[in-house]
Amino acid sequence: MPWTALTHPPATLIVLLLALAVEAACGYPDRLYRALGHPVTWIGALIAGLDGRLNRGGPARRRAMGVVGLLTLLGVVAAVACGLTALALLLGPWGGLAALALLCASLPAQRSLHDHVARVAADLRAEGLAGGRVAVSMIVGRDPESLDEAGICRAAIESLAENFSDGIVAPAFWIGLGGLPGGALYKAINTADSMIGHRTPRHEAYGWAAARLDDLVNLPASRLAGGLIVAAALFHPGAAPGAAWRALLRDAGRHRSPNAGWPEAAMAGALGLRLAGPRVYGATRVEDAWMGDGRAEAGPADVERALALYRTACGLLFGLAAFAFGAFAAAVS
Repeated sequence: MPWTALTHPPATLIVLLLALAVEAACGYPDRLYRALGHPVTWIGALIAGLDGRLNRGGPARRRAMGVVGLLTLLGVVAAVACGLTALALLLGPWGGLAALALLCASLPAQRSLHDHVARVAADLRAEGLAGGRVAVSMIVGRDPESLDEAGICRAAIESLAENFSDGIVAPAFWIGLGGLPGGALYKAINTADSMIGHRTPRHEAYGWAAARLDDLVNLPASRLAGGLIVAAALFHPGAAPGAAWRALLRDAGRHRSPNAGWPEAAMAGALGLRLAGPRVYGATRVEDAWMGDGRAEAGPADVERALALYRTACGLLFGLAAFAFGAFAAAVS
């Protein structure tokens, strides 16, 4: 088997299924993180180093250097991921697939996202506003001191919906399509956007390429994530799949992000809530459109309902990957 066979379906779909199962069961072990770090921390160190060296001069130069920095990042990540994929063949076909699955299991974040959002509801119940604000500050960038209980719960649910798309569905999509190189390249782009893709004086020009590329590579996953949330609502008596679908069609395009509105609108409609809307980041008030037309007063029970939908949507994603594997395997047999 040539190494390139491990970078396209159906082999990549076997890797994806194993990776999703391993990550859901084990997450990324704390001991491993303390010993070796995480792919995102390694990628982040490279992004920060390039930022320090290249992000200088006027806007035109900064934008050009942002393109150079992004291409350098992607070249390094692609070389490492392709090299590891080639080395995996030394373990034999099945050993190679297993090794790649373990490596790819570090890219989605099903378990850690669930645990962080669940902690918001648990700390709100146990410690009140103070505990809830500390817990939600771990997963959102807005000013936690500006949030009441409903604001904390909406922020947690919004983060769950948006990160379901770019933290789980998107890496899964690109792993399924391109194996470890596909997933690693996606993670590099997404990490670059989170670090330098902001409209700040330092990064508006330099981070332009990273932000635009991140928008592009997240387009398919965001639509798929919205659809999975709508489908997940079919399995929960308290959820509303019809309202989720209507909110998705009506509100997703009104979000300031071309991608975040899809899972957020679907989650809002499914739960009978209003999400997004005006919010405060630091000292800046952002006038975002509302997703959904339900109630804005969310509570810890709504966070737990959102988590139940999320778990079902993750299961549906696994089922979709299994179906795709069966379809590709049948086509090539």
